[in-house]
Amino acid sequence: MRNVQPIRRLDQIEKMKKALLKYCSYRDYMMFSIGINIGLRIGDLLQLRVNDILGGTHIVIIEQKTEKTKRFLVNPQLRKEVRRYTKHAKLSASDYLFPSRKGAGPITRVQAYRILNKAAEMAGVQDVGTHTLRKTFGYLHYQKFKDLALLQQILNHSNPKDTMIYIGLTQDLMDETLMDFYF
Repeated sequence: MRNVQPIRRLDQIEKMKKALLKYCSYRDYMMFSIGINIGLRIGDLLQLRVNDILGGTHIVIIEQKTEKTKRFLVNPQLRKEVRRYTKHAKLSASDYLFPSRKGAGPITRVQAYRILNKAAEMAGVQDVGTHTLRKTFGYLHYQKFKDLALLQQILNHSNPKDTMIYIGLTQDLMDETLMDFYF
């Protein structure tokens, strides 16, 4: 199993976005953008419908993995971007946000993985998988707010250590200490 990492640098996030728009599609760009901004697991993200995001101020879902109800605020910038996308893609309120080109359902996890890896290859970003979206959300949220307890709650982790490992902080700290460790 590959070691999937968060995308830690903003310039790499921008490269991913550009690659998704250039080599994939607007839909795929939106999957990435929404994924790194709300931190849902890929299975929950792919099940979102237009109305889930545009129907109110929050997304309310039952998480597939935990079967717990989760409520996420959708910030105004993301909501505006989703409106622009749904208008461009001619999606109705009941449509999946990320519709498959083959059939009535959303794209699959496998297809999402292929899309993200294609964009990552074009952008020169390594260690990308479907979990990268959620891990990137967690990493950036922690970098901005420095509140591990809150992030643990948002990600539904049982302890802070799991959250630190999940978002790559443990590896970052080890690397940082070893960089200057020489006798």
